Amino acid sequence: MFLAHTRKVTSRVAQKRTHTKQALSHLRVLDLSRVLAGPWATQCLADMGAQVIKIESKSGDDTRHWGPPFLQGGESSYFISTNRGKKSVVVDIRSPKGQAIIHDLVLHSHVVIQNFKVGGLKKYNLDYESMKKINPGIIYCSISGFGQTGEMKNEPGYDFIAQGMGGLMSITGEPNGDPMKVGVAVTDILTATQSKEGQHIDLSLFDTQIAMLGYRAQDCLLDGQVPKRYGNAHPTIVPYSTFECSDGHIIVGVGNDTQFAQFCEVIQLSELSTDPKFSTNPERVKHRSELISIIEEKLKTNTRSYWLQKIDETGGIPHSSINNIKEVMELPTVKEREMVVTLPHPHEENLKMIGNPIKMSETKTEYKQPPPLLGQHTREVLADILGYDQEKIGALNREGVIKIHE
Repeated sequence: MFLAHTRKVTSRVAQKRTHTKQALSHLRVLDLSRVLAGPWATQCLADMGAQVIKIESKSGDDTRHWGPPFLQGGESSYFISTNRGKKSVVVDIRSPKGQAIIHDLVLHSHVVIQNFKVGGLKKYNLDYESMKKINPGIIYCSISGFGQTGEMKNEPGYDFIAQGMGGLMSITGEPNGDPMKVGVAVTDILTATQSKEGQHIDLSLFDTQIAMLGYRAQDCLLDGQVPKRYGNAHPTIVPYSTFECSDGHIIVGVGNDTQFAQFCEVIQLSELSTDPKFSTNPERVKHRSELISIIEEKLKTNTRSYWLQKIDETGGIPHSSINNIKEVMELPTVKEREMVVTLPHPHEENLKMIGNPIKMSETKTEYKQPPPLLGQHTREVLADILGYDQEKIGALNREGVIKIHE
């Protein structure tokens, strides 16, 4: 009897999985954001099933014009990278009729995400207090440079500013070189990934930058010392860096004493693992320069492929080549992990895009539509969601309140 019950339950579960919706397919998101942090966040929501309506001005999101490279139709690679799965609706939010359209959409939405300057939407009656009166259950997320409170709330902020002011550049780069920003807008992207009864969510690039300093900031709070730049090396683990071989560089990350002993054996310097100056990590940190010089001198005697193969045979030491982005895209694991996906686009039959890194067992990520053309869904959204008739839509278009892509 128990087994029979189990079979019934298993059958129901299997049936449920077959018809499972995406994780966020019950949500509609009104996207008033531009550039990177906001659009990146809403693209992640779209990948997980949310219906995302992207509100744009007549000229469109600024990043539509940030290039080259561009598609033949004029869409920039930058815009394409952060706007998959959305519907584009062009509305002039400066006009009362345009604001009325946004208010109607808020009534039919669950989430609003915007990254205007602090207070910038209040004059258009599109701030949180205005939206909450229309839809008390709305979740309203504001992304800004320095947050909605504090003396710097009105200051403009881009990722570059946050990296510099927030301390990241001070610990990035070679020890005797200039401060260096990270090669991608990391603060923008990490701010996007943090962004749940109705409330106002306040996210800032600066706060995110402080939080992502992690143990380097905690070190400063603990000992009062200014963290230094270590280039590709690690402040508290040695050896953990890039190393020069006869034909280029490799990465080796030795995380404990056992791995160090294995590494020393691989490079035929077993005596180092028993040397009191190098046998424990604290001692290796203390004698960093001497140890690194010995290792580099040895690794320069052979090629990258030789050392990578030798290290790979141990199976226990983290290591890697240093790939350029084209080489990364060609790695088998990129295909296996579905990190490059293809979507049909009006101006590119097989548009390749970077996939979503979030993998869920029961609610799969789906890529339903490519990044939209400007105003591509204006008519559809106003008719299907708001119930506007074609006469009203046509009048709004003629008055310049909206723009329709034909």
